[in-house]
Amino acid sequence: MSLNLSHYFKSFTFWELLKGMRLTGRYLFARKITVQYPEERAPMSPRFRGLHAQRRYANGEERCIGCKLCEAVCPALAITIETHEREDGTRRTTRYDIDLFKCIYCGFCEEACPVDAIVETRVYEYHFENREDAIMTKEKLLAVGDKYEAQIAADRAADARYR
Repeated sequence: MSLNLSHYFKSFTFWELLKGMRLTGRYLFARKITVQYPEERAPMSPRFRGLHAQRRYANGEERCIGCKLCEAVCPALAITIETHEREDGTRRTTRYDIDLFKCIYCGFCEEACPVDAIVETRVYEYHFENREDAIMTKEKLLAVGDKYEAQIAADRAADARYR
């Protein structure tokens, strides 16, 4: 009987509403933590996974050896690779495409790569004018890698310290 009376009292006094208002009141006058986005930037982890890039060696040669491990490990099937064998017996890619509409930015491709060729940068401000721009070709990936190589190398060094 007392349980029924307690339930009746709580529903009559709008107990849940009062609890919600108390929680709202607690944070109403607290210091706000809003970031004014274009002018201010929130801190970002060196492990942030954004736009993909392909890296080169110091001599300018692309790192990708065409092993297709990243294509095999991709859960979204967003990576397409075609390779050919060069005269010296090494294998390189002729086609390396990532469909960013399919990509779920899981980072498996980055982890699977034995030569650290494919990486995900900290770049998150990008857009596409048409659907074809969402396909990152080998040339686009290398251009992004060339542009952000200093940041990628610094992030790799910071990440190595934590391992």
